[in-house]
Amino acid sequence: MQPDEKHLRGLIEQIDRLYQEALDLEKRYASAIKQVHPSFRKSARNLLHYLSLRQHDIRELQENLAQLGLSSLGRAEGHVTASLQAVRDLLCHLLECEPTKHQTPVSFAESSQLLATHNEDLLGPVPANRNTRIMVTFSTDLATDHELIVRMMRAGMDCARINCAHDDEEVWGSMVESIKRAEKETGLPCKILMDLMGPKLRTGPLKPGPALISIRPIQNSLGQLVSPAKVWLAPPHTPCEVPVDAALPLDAKWLSQLQQGDKLKFTDTRGRKRSFTVIQRKSKGVIAHLFKTSYISAGTRLTINTANAPLRTTQVGDLPASEVPLVLRKDDLLVLNKEHIPGEPALYDAEGHVVRPAHISCTLSDIFSQVKAGQPILFDDGKIEGIILEVNENSLLIKITQAKETGSKLRSDKGINLPESKLHLESLTQQDRQHLAFVAKHADAVSLSFVNHPEMVEKLLGELKRLKAKQMGIMLKIETKEGFRNLPHLLLTVMRNQVAGVMIARGDLAVECGWERLAEVQEEILWLSEAAHIPVVWATQVLESLSKKGRPSRAEITDAAMSQRADCVMLNKGVFVLQAIELLDDILKRMQQHQHKKTSMLRMLHISELQLPRAEEATQ
Repeated sequence: MQPDEKHLRGLIEQIDRLYQEALDLEKRYASAIKQVHPSFRKSARNLLHYLSLRQHDIRELQENLAQLGLSSLGRAEGHVTASLQAVRDLLCHLLECEPTKHQTPVSFAESSQLLATHNEDLLGPVPANRNTRIMVTFSTDLATDHELIVRMMRAGMDCARINCAHDDEEVWGSMVESIKRAEKETGLPCKILMDLMGPKLRTGPLKPGPALISIRPIQNSLGQLVSPAKVWLAPPHTPCEVPVDAALPLDAKWLSQLQQGDKLKFTDTRGRKRSFTVIQRKSKGVIAHLFKTSYISAGTRLTINTANAPLRTTQVGDLPASEVPLVLRKDDLLVLNKEHIPGEPALYDAEGHVVRPAHISCTLSDIFSQVKAGQPILFDDGKIEGIILEVNENSLLIKITQAKETGSKLRSDKGINLPESKLHLESLTQQDRQHLAFVAKHADAVSLSFVNHPEMVEKLLGELKRLKAKQMGIMLKIETKEGFRNLPHLLLTVMRNQVAGVMIARGDLAVECGWERLAEVQEEILWLSEAAHIPVVWATQVLESLSKKGRPSRAEITDAAMSQRADCVMLNKGVFVLQAIELLDDILKRMQQHQHKKTSMLRMLHISELQLPRAEEATQ
């Protein structure tokens, strides 16, 4: 049936309006486009076109186009005006009218080429048999484990991420040197990305508890002993050659007389009689088994059960002060202090009434002038939720609204999120500036954490210019609600740099935006980044169980498969990281045959249950 002429002309009018509005938005941001690096100039124009398109609900238009067998604009991210032009041309063909030719900044072929070029600039060359790169976060032990780095690269690692929030320049330098050496040995490239800590809001220190250590054997759900605790008894600051559950500093001369089978009796801090059994002598100490939970403090006396021992007793040396966490329950009050006052639990009177609520400080004093009463506040990756009741000059009074029934423990150096507060925090801390000097010399790209506003990116660009590192790539970590809201402006600003990318930091982002919205937010970041032809790194908890425990969950496998739509996937550190790299490499290779970005790739299905007849058999 011939399509209705009036209907077709109405569709052309809608396409023309969308096209004109895209050009109008581009014109409004002409000055911003001029500041963009030439390598991103076309991409910046296309990003604005896409933002204009997505200001409309075009679902009805999409349905009408699909009914005509035409493109429904569902894959227009990378080439918006070219897609609109192509649909208009086909509608004109159906009407037998003369198509109007418009100039388009990015063609279909150019879109793919621009993204490929920007990917290679930031993440290195395309690996063999796989389009999506693999990035791995380095743990401290990799600074001294060159062989494992070599194996990781051979297994499929394309990029290494070094987090400046941990370790120091000596450790980072060892990591960088080992990566460069591994590149020469394997002939494989490995880009180095270094994370600046950024203005991370965290809890401050807690008041030190007693200098003691608790040692617990492994028990089953019935409280029965499964395995004794393995304890290293050695002179102070003497590392153990094998994994142990705890270590106690003891006198070297007293230790030298111990033999396998010796019993070392003591009374723990609760008055419980306990004993160690020596199971193995080492060159600098002994390994002992402990069969019952014990609390041991500095000064605890150990006695050998052998009566003829030259030195029968000794004392446990200095132990670090224990950390006593705040235990918070629903409806408890918590004071967040501006000054760095060590945190303490709530104080109760004899009748159990609160005399003084629990209190703790935070790392960034700027927030006290930027938050309002009634706004939510979350601690420790959202495990504890609260609402701000009062905002004072030097403190916030918070009511806990969500915690475990038995109480949730809040410790020092735990993340604080303020999802409804529009925070303008210091863009680069003094520590970040110090680290950046090292990063500029040794890394291929720098990652800016907790980026919320374009000014933060501008400050980083200025620092890189000062350090004469203008060729360095910049990765924006999107991990706050404010950063997500400002993503278009952040993209236009980072595109002033020659090499740029985006990381979806799904951990903090889920806390800020709500777990139920994470999938939606994740998609929008992917779409906007593709419109800007900017590489995206899919990060946080990919194959986490496999990397840390040696076995993935079913949900993790599906998540890893979905990550193929990004340009790079990040794995976190873990004991089984090598196995995680190998599995992710396999999943990504398989999935690219089925999916490219949002497009399903229709390769031949492997269906064993149904044998379809060949064409010649079907005609017989």
